[in-house]
Parts: sequence; structure tokens; C-alpha cells
Amino acid sequence: MQPFLSSPTFLSQLFPPLLFCSSFLLALFLQWLYHKGKRLPPGSMGWPYLGETHKLYTQNPNTFFSKRLKRYGGIFKTHILGCPCVMISSPEAMRTVLVTQAHLFKPTYPASKEKMIGPEAVFFQQGHYHSMLKKLVQAAFLPSAIKNSVLEVEHIVLKLLPNWANTTINALQEMKRYAFEVAAISAFGEIMEIEMEEIKDMYRCLEKGYNSFPLYVPGTSYWKSLKARKVLNETIRRLIQKRRESKNNGRGLLGVLLQARGHKMYELSDSQIADNLIGVIFAAHDTTASVLTWVLKYLHDNVNLLEAVTEEHERIKTKLAIENRGLTWNDTRQMPLSGRVFQETLRSASILSFTFREAVQDVELEGYSIPKGWKVLPLFRSIHHSADFFPQPETFDPSRFEVPPRPNTYMPFGNGVHSCPGSELAKLEVLLLLHHFTVSYRWQVEGNEDGIQYGPFPVPKHGLPIKISPRKKMVTEVANSTV
Repeated sequence: MQPFLSSPTFLSQLFPPLLFCSSFLLALFLQWLYHKGKRLPPGSMGWPYLGETHKLYTQNPNTFFSKRLKRYGGIFKTHILGCPCVMISSPEAMRTVLVTQAHLFKPTYPASKEKMIGPEAVFFQQGHYHSMLKKLVQAAFLPSAIKNSVLEVEHIVLKLLPNWANTTINALQEMKRYAFEVAAISAFGEIMEIEMEEIKDMYRCLEKGYNSFPLYVPGTSYWKSLKARKVLNETIRRLIQKRRESKNNGRGLLGVLLQARGHKMYELSDSQIADNLIGVIFAAHDTTASVLTWVLKYLHDNVNLLEAVTEEHERIKTKLAIENRGLTWNDTRQMPLSGRVFQETLRSASILSFTFREAVQDVELEGYSIPKGWKVLPLFRSIHHSADFFPQPETFDPSRFEVPPRPNTYMPFGNGVHSCPGSELAKLEVLLLLHHFTVSYRWQVEGNEDGIQYGPFPVPKHGLPIKISPRKKMVTEVANSTV
């Protein structure tokens, strides 16, 4: 009888794990050989293959970064989302990576995330193609372009608010609904309700797998997300075809991209247009929803500030009632306190904890060697929470923005040529929601909401459940009493 340990069945079962282990050990040896003699930044690469991804996305992000900064200093290495990374936290290093030596650090995301957003999106490009794309995207999101969107965004606010009255809502989920509708209109212009729902359903599935472990196996969140991405791509292609057949480019970013395609210098394929539309929706949706949720949290926790913001909007509401007109872009420029609340929320919450860059060659930075292909992550969150630049950083204090912050210390939308072009649209969404919400409603946080979770960006724990009730004294009464 053949011994079990030497049987073909046992050997066939043993071969795959042995092959994996030997391949992994060989990779480690080759990596050690390549890096031998190089002065890499200090730090831990975590578990083999898994790295420190789990720690990053299950801890309070402030805790994850502060522990490593305290132990290793302002530059350290780690391994997240399948990539070796170097994290940096000084204004000088950030300026080097994002501005002065930006050509040495190409914008990138982990491959798993690039597949979901689209490899031809503006976020991942450099050189002429990036310059051309950014010019087109900016054309759709500059103040001159979005100032005519006040009525559309306000209409979405007024449609949603009555559904929240006298109920307990999950703030994050409702802010996602609001932000998605604004993002979709900004991206596509007017689209049919059926198409909107199809895009929304596919996007939700895409979102669920964004921060999941990139395991492409049927049934996993990542696998489902990539399937949804394919369907979403086809839906957008049908929209493009419909616009082309109607010979009407329409509005929104899609209209800008289709109109530009008629010029020889902007030869964009349907795939390139789809990737950039999906990328813009992603950038304008989750981040803005997270900011809106934190705004409600911070105002709830600072009653005096909430009253001051409410008074600011009551004055504007009274003026509108007297002049018998609606809100305009110019009115949103007369909300200085609300604008500072927006700025301080971006600093304190730091929705974009970091951004991804990739060394295009071996680079020396602050005395350390960064190998070609490694990701470099400027830590916006760490610099926003540094007492050196923002005294008492854990205190929510909008008055700190009465004076401009020191250069390269406040970067909620990034810095350099790859900074986010959607800052004005995000600000408009916040100001319009605050205007109608504060003058008509009050909200109370349900339960203990001091924790932080990823969703996929840092948000209050459980998405901030809040109970909403109408204000006892409505601003219309104040307006009527002045007439």
C-alpha cells in the first residue's frame, strides 16, 4: 500500500500552497536584493501581502497616522491595498511631490481602484492628455459654469427636506442621495428618471467594493463591483449614442466633452468619456456627502455656532422675502460664517486623508530613497491636525480661517496641477443645504456618535442618525413681521 504522504492526491493538494510560499519567499528575496544598500524610510510593511490595509480601514484614521508619525517621524513606509507606500507629512515634502517635482510622481491609485473608476480618468494622467482633460473638466465646474446651477441644486434640497421632517434619518445616506443627484446633473445634465435610477443602482454596487479587499472571486464585493462597473460603462455609452443621434450635446460635463470632441485636438473615445464621467461622479459624490454629514455633526455639537449660522441665513431669507425673489449665486457669496464652517469642516474631518502618487523613477526625498513604482502618499489629515499649523487642532473653530492659513498646510482639495476642480460645487451644495435646513429645522443626534468609520471616507459612526423636527419659529414669520 502506498504511504499517504507520497500518494498523488496528497502531493496534488500540497503543491499549490508550496508554490505560493516559494513564490512569495522568492519575491521577498528579490525585493531585499533590489533594496540592499538603499536607505528606505523607517516603518513596518505589516503582514505579508495583506500589509496594514486592515488597520488603516478599521481604526480611527487619526490614530493610525499619529502612532506611526510619533514612532517613525514625518516620513515612513507601510504597505496598503497591495502596494508598498511611503507616507509624508511635512509641507515641504508635500510641495515637492505635488508641485515642484510633480513630474517625478505620477498620479495613481492602487490598480484595484483604477479599474473601478476607469484608467483613462483625468485623475491618473500626466502631460498633454492630462492638461487637455483638466481644461475640459474645469470648464464644467468653474464658478462661471456652476453659478447657473443654483436653482437646480436648490430644487433638489427643497425636494428632499420635507421627507426628513419629523423622522430619524441616517444623515450619511441622505447626504449621499443629495450629493449623487447633484453630481449626476453636473455630469450628465438632464437625464431620464429611468436612466438615473439605473446609474444610481450600479454606482451603489461599485461603491460597496471600492474599499474591499481586491479579491476577484465570484461572490466577493470586489467582483460584484467590477461587474457593476461594466454595466455602468454600457449605460453611459448608450447615453452618449443617444446624444449623438439627437445632435444635441446637452449640458453638464458630458455636453462639454461631446462638444469638445468636434475639435481635432480633443479626440476623445466613448471609453475615455465614460471613465471621466464615472470618475467625476465618484469624486463629487462620496466626498461631498461625507463633508455634509460632518457639517451637521459639528453644528449639532456647537450650539452657539449653530445659532450664529442660523442668524446669518435668517437675514438672507428675510431679505429675499422683502425683495420677493429666490436665492442667487451672489447671495451664496454673502454667507461668510457658513463658508468658514465649510473650511473648518474640511480641515477637521479631512475627508481626503491622503492622495496617491507613484515614483516614476528612484527618487531621493528628505534623505531617503523611494524606489521606482512605490506609492507616495501626502498625508493631508496629519498636516491638518498638526498643532504647529492649526493651534488646538481638535477644537472645531471656524474663526481660524478669518486669517489665511500658512501655504501648503491646508489642502482639502489637493495641490498643484492635479488639485480637485470641484471645490466650488461642493461649497455650493453645503451653503444651499445649510440655508434651508437651518432656518426651518433642528436636528438631534441619536445615540453616542463620537466614533469614526469609513464609508468609504471617514464619517461619524453609524452614519450619524439624527432626529429632525421643524423649528418652532419659522423665518417666514420674521419676514412677515417686517413688512
